[in-house]
Amino acid sequence: MSTLQGIGARSFAPPRGHAHINLADYGHAPVSRALATWERRYRLEMVATDVAVAGATLLLGLGLRTALFGEEAALWGSSTVMYTTVLVVIGVWLAALANRGAYALRYVGAGTDEYRAVAGAGVTLVAVVAFVSFALRLEFSRGVLLFSVPLMVGGTVLTRYALRSRLATRRRDGECLRSVVLVGGARAVLDAAQHIHEDPATTGLSVAGVCVTDPEDPILFSDNGPRVRVLGTEEATLEAVDRVGADVVAVASSPTISGHALRRLGWALEQRDVELLIAPGIVDVAGPRLSLRRASGLPMLHLERPVSSGVHYRIKLWVDRAAALVALILLSPVILGIALLVRLDSAGPAFFRQERVGEAGRLFPILKFRTMVTDAETRLTPLAEAHDGNEVLFKLRRDPRVTRVGSVLRRFSLDELPQLVNVVRGEMSLVGPRPPLPREVDGYESDAVRRLRVRPGMTGLWQVSGRSDLSWIDSVRLDLWYVDNWSLALDGQILVRTVRAVLQGRGAY
Repeated sequence: MSTLQGIGARSFAPPRGHAHINLADYGHAPVSRALATWERRYRLEMVATDVAVAGATLLLGLGLRTALFGEEAALWGSSTVMYTTVLVVIGVWLAALANRGAYALRYVGAGTDEYRAVAGAGVTLVAVVAFVSFALRLEFSRGVLLFSVPLMVGGTVLTRYALRSRLATRRRDGECLRSVVLVGGARAVLDAAQHIHEDPATTGLSVAGVCVTDPEDPILFSDNGPRVRVLGTEEATLEAVDRVGADVVAVASSPTISGHALRRLGWALEQRDVELLIAPGIVDVAGPRLSLRRASGLPMLHLERPVSSGVHYRIKLWVDRAAALVALILLSPVILGIALLVRLDSAGPAFFRQERVGEAGRLFPILKFRTMVTDAETRLTPLAEAHDGNEVLFKLRRDPRVTRVGSVLRRFSLDELPQLVNVVRGEMSLVGPRPPLPREVDGYESDAVRRLRVRPGMTGLWQVSGRSDLSWIDSVRLDLWYVDNWSLALDGQILVRTVRAVLQGRGAY
C-alpha cells in the first residue's frame, strides 16, 4: 500500500481500560490554523486601518450632517453619547467585515473578493443599524449613516489597496511568501511553478520543490522551463513536506492522486497544519465562471459560458457609445489642437484611416491621428526583420517613419483619441481586444481567431499589461482571457489601469 493510500486507513483499536481516546494517535485530532508572524501583523494592520477609517468617516458624516441640517437635527445628543455610538458602530462594522470574510488571509494579495467583502459589510452595517434603531426606537441619524457608510466603504477599500500594494512589493523581494510543494505530473507541476515564479505578488507562494509521477522525466531538467527541486515521487509527498517544512501542498492535475488518496492526503496535511490546494487543470478561467456542483455526492466543477450576448453585454455596448459621445464633446478642443499640430509637423492629413477586423470578422475603417510619414507603408519592407520581439505585430522602438509629434502622441496613446468616433458608430468598444489588420488575421492560428468573438476596444488587458513590450503570444493570451472572462467590473478595472499606463507612458512606441 502506498504512503498516500495508507494515510487514515489504520484500523480503529483503542486500548482497553482508557476512558479517553486520543484522536491524534489516529491522525484525526482537531487542528487550528497557526498564523505566521507576517500574517498576524498584516491582519492587525487591517483591523487598525479599518477602525481608523470607520471612526474618521463617522465623525466626518456627523460634521456634514450638522453643517447641512443644523446642530439639533444631528440627533446624537451629548458628546458622551456620540462617542459611545461611534464605538458601537465601529464594533458592528468590524463584526460585519469579519462575517463577510474581509479578514480571510486566502483573499490577501489577489482578486476582488476582499473588496466585495468590504462592500457587503457596508450593506450589512446599514441593515443592522436600521433594524436596531427601529426595534429599540433609537434616534440614530439616518443622515449620518447616509454620508458615513459610502465614505467608510470607499476609505476601507483604498486602505486595503494600499496594504496590498505594499505586500506585493515585499513579496516581489522574496518576503511574506509561503513555501509550497507541487505534486502531480511533470508538465503540470512545471506549468504551476512557472506561474508562481512569474507572479509571487499574487500567488504569495515560493516553490520549495516538486513530487512527480516520474522523477527522471527529462522535461524536469529542460532549460526551457523553471528550475525546480525534485523531492521524490508523489507517494513521498508527506516525507517531502516534513523535510522542507512546507506551508502548502498544491496538487496539479494528477490521475494518481484523486478520490480517497486525495482525501487522506488532506487529513494528513491537516495534522501538520499544512494547507492543501488543488489545481483542476482548467487554465485562464476567472473565478465567477466556476461553480461547484454535486452529482450523486461527487463534487464537479461547472464552467459557465463566456458572456458575449444578453443584457449585460448590451449594457456594455450602450454605455460605451454614450461615454464615447460625451468624451468626444468634452475633448473636441484637444482633438482639434492635436490635429493642427500633426498638420504643422509634417506634410499630409491629420487623420489616418486603416481597414481593421472587428467583431465577428466584419471589416471597418479605424480612425487615428497620423503619427508617421505619409509613405510609411512603402518603407516597411526594409524594416520588416527589425521588429522588437513581436513577430506578428510589427513594433520598432526607434521607427524612423514616426514623426516628432507622432512619437509624443504614441507615448501617451493620444493618437487613439479619434477611435472614440468608431466607438460611437458601434464598430469598437472602450475595452476589448486589439483590432487586428486583415493580414494579421490571415496568419492567425485557430485559437487566436477567438479574439474576434467580441467587439475590439480602444484599450484592453494587453495595453495595460505591457503594451508594445509584450510578445505576440502574451498579447494573444491576455486577449483570449478577456474574451472568456469579460464582465462590467473587469472593464472598469481596465479603464482605471489604462489611465495609469498612459500617464507612465511605458511600453508605447
